[in-house]
Order: sequence, then structure tokens, then C-alpha cells
Amino acid sequence: MDTSQTCEPGPTPSMDMGNQHPSISRLQEIQKEVKSVEPQVLGFSGLAEDKNYKRLERILTKQLFEIDSVDTEGRGDIQQARKRAAQETERLLKELEQNASHPHRLEMESIFQEAQALVKEEIAPFYSGGSCVSSEFEEGIQDVILRLTHVKTGGKVSLRKARYHTLTRVCAVQEIIEDCVKRQPSLPLSEDTHPSVAKINAVMCEVNKARGTLIALLMGVNSEETCRHLSCVLSGMIADLDALDVCGRSEIRNYRREVVEDINKLLKCLDLEEEADTTHAFDLGQNHSILKIETVLQRMREIKTELLQAPNPPELYLSCKTELQGLIGQLDEVSVEKNPCIREARRRAVIEVQTLITYIDLKEALEKRKVLVCEEHPSHRAVWGVLGHLSEIQGEVLSFDGNRTDKNYIRLEELLTKQLLALDAVDPQGEERCKAARKQAVKLAQNILSYLDLKSDEWEY
Repeated sequence: MDTSQTCEPGPTPSMDMGNQHPSISRLQEIQKEVKSVEPQVLGFSGLAEDKNYKRLERILTKQLFEIDSVDTEGRGDIQQARKRAAQETERLLKELEQNASHPHRLEMESIFQEAQALVKEEIAPFYSGGSCVSSEFEEGIQDVILRLTHVKTGGKVSLRKARYHTLTRVCAVQEIIEDCVKRQPSLPLSEDTHPSVAKINAVMCEVNKARGTLIALLMGVNSEETCRHLSCVLSGMIADLDALDVCGRSEIRNYRREVVEDINKLLKCLDLEEEADTTHAFDLGQNHSILKIETVLQRMREIKTELLQAPNPPELYLSCKTELQGLIGQLDEVSVEKNPCIREARRRAVIEVQTLITYIDLKEALEKRKVLVCEEHPSHRAVWGVLGHLSEIQGEVLSFDGNRTDKNYIRLEELLTKQLLALDAVDPQGEERCKAARKQAVKLAQNILSYLDLKSDEWEY
């Protein structure tokens, strides 16, 4: 009997995979569209009133309506697929809303609004071609930059991006103003020198006015001008300067070159917003300077662990301190690239290394004191007793790795406060040496307390 005909396999479910239900196919198409906007949602760094927020919200809301309109025909598999698609879209809508209304994002906006108020008050001189700003304005802008630098992002991309955008604009304003302050109030060349000088002087006046316009644009306080128009105006100035005949006069050529360089600086500032959106400059994790700082910190942690766990620490004091001082030198060489966040990261790294050096210095002083037998004032002895306690507490603080809600943080803070009170109770009885020792001990206790705060404030670049 020939079984070749009867043993042929019949149709299997896998053969019907191409015949997917139209509703399932439609849901997959919608999910694909939703997935395409997810990176924009996760990286959204603006506010709820921004055009981009409304655009993304509109896209996602539309997709929710599309999902809701899919007919399930009472089938459980389609109902589950529709539910999953709706949940994913709703998750992105919620993420978008949270990005725009995050407390730290609103904190950045509040600080930025303070900077806007400062600019509105001080911008008038620039529109008339002047370059005079008050010291209060310069200090106010510096304070804004410092506060923005310390806003926590928790590693959240949208917050890091928002902080980068805001700092970039405020720092650009600071740089423009500093550049103006450094300049001489009078024009460099007399118009009698050559007919071309009058044209360069006229362009230079327009450049000074353009600075005011640019500052207003960067800070969002000028709704009448656009970046594109200002860019065209500045480019036109360069074209006019290039067309001038300077008759081979080097002093006029140099003067023209300086004005062109000023215009190019302003054009570069106009590109800041586009640059921030098209690059990952806000992600300092891959920044060369930050990588150097992290390398130093990694080595510092290795030295700290070795020191705190050594059976006989005094044998390591000299070598550890020498290497730590070398690490300080490496941090001094790190370029901050005019970036306040990199500057802050370097400052914190220096404090980390310097605190470990101070810990070794105190340990060495306490070791030397053990072998010295001499008469001393009771108050001086009391100060050294507190320093011994501070040394032990500092060792714990160096090992601490938590936040300000941890019980251990509260305990260490209380111990340091207790030592400060003990120092306050020491009566030097007019002994100058004791007064100086107590003053140094108080400063040390305060520095350890500040270091504990720095370790637990959860700041990141």
C-alpha cells in the first residue's frame, strides 16, 4: 500500500500567520507610531505651555482615540492587545506631563524668570549701543548660574537637558556682558584715518545694539525679533565689512578683523539652542573633563578603602598623602570648558580628596601626640580630646554612602554637633595657644559637617 498520499501533513497554525486579524494589524501600526515619538517624550525638557508639549500631547491623544475606535468583535485577544496599546500610550502621556511639571523643572523655570527680570532692567543701555552694566546685575547673573548648577536632576534625561539649555543661555548672556565690560568705551580708530573706518565704526555701533537684541532673545524677553532675522542681519554686517577696501592698511585690517570676530561670537550664541537639541552635550557622562574627574575620584576611593581597612594605617600615611596631593594637581589641570556643572564637579572632587588629606593629617598629629609627654594647659588637653573624637567621626563620615533621610546621617550629624558644643564649653582662660587650637578644631568640625552634607545632597552632573 502506498502511504505517500495519506501521510501528507495537513495545514498548521503557522501557515495562517500571514492572515492576521485586521484589528490586530491596526493596533500594531498605532503602537509603532506611538513608539516613534517615545524618545521625544522621554527627552522633553520644556513646560506645559510650550508648542512642542502641545504637539506631543496632540499626537498621543489622537492615538488613544484611534486605539479606542478599533473594533474587538468581542474577541479576548484583540481586547488584550487594545488594552496594552492604550496603557502604553497613557504611560507616555503621563511621562510627558511629569516632565513638564516636575518640581525641579519648575524650580529651574523660577530661577530663570529671576534672570529674565534682571535682563529686563539692564538691557536698555545695549539697545542704544552702550555697554555699561551694574555690578549688581553681574552678581545677580552669577548667583542664578550657581543656583541652576545645584538643581538636582536625579539622572533624569529631561531634567539634565532642561538644566543644560537654561545654563547655556544664561552663561552666554554672562559671556556677552563680560566681553562688553572688558572693552574700551571709545572707538579704537579715528574716522580721519581712512574713509573705511567710518563704515567699520558704524557697523561696530550696530554690533553693540545686536548684543542687546541677542541677550533679549536668549532670555526670552523680546517677542519682536527672531534668531533667524538677527542671524541674517549679522551675516549682512560681515558681508559689508568684507567688501570694504582697506588699501593694505594693517591697522584698519586688524580693526575690521576684530569687529568680524565679535560678530562671529554673536552668531555662535545664536546656534546654541539648535546645538543643544541636536547633540548630547547635556549628557556630561561622556565629557572628557568629567571622565578625568571620575578617574581621579575612583583612585581616591581606592586609597580611602585601603587606608580605612589597613591593619596598621600609620605605615600608609606618607605614601597615601603624597598620591592624594598628586590627585589634587590632576584636578587643577582639568578644563571646566566654561561649563558651571563641570566646575562644580571639579570643586566637589577637590573637596573629596582634600578631606581625606585632612583626615590623614589629623591622624598623624594624634599619633605624634601619643609619644609626647609634656605639661599642658587643661583646656588645651580638652581640645585634643575633642579632636580625637572628631578623627573617629570623620572616619565614619568618609565611609558614609547615603542620603539625609538615613538614620546614620542623623546620628553622625548629632555626633558632630555634640563635639561643637564640647568645644564651645572649653574655656581657654586667656591662653592664646588654646584659643588658636579651639578655633582650628571648630573649623575642622564645621568642615566635616559640610562634607557630610555634600556627600548626602544627591547632586549629580
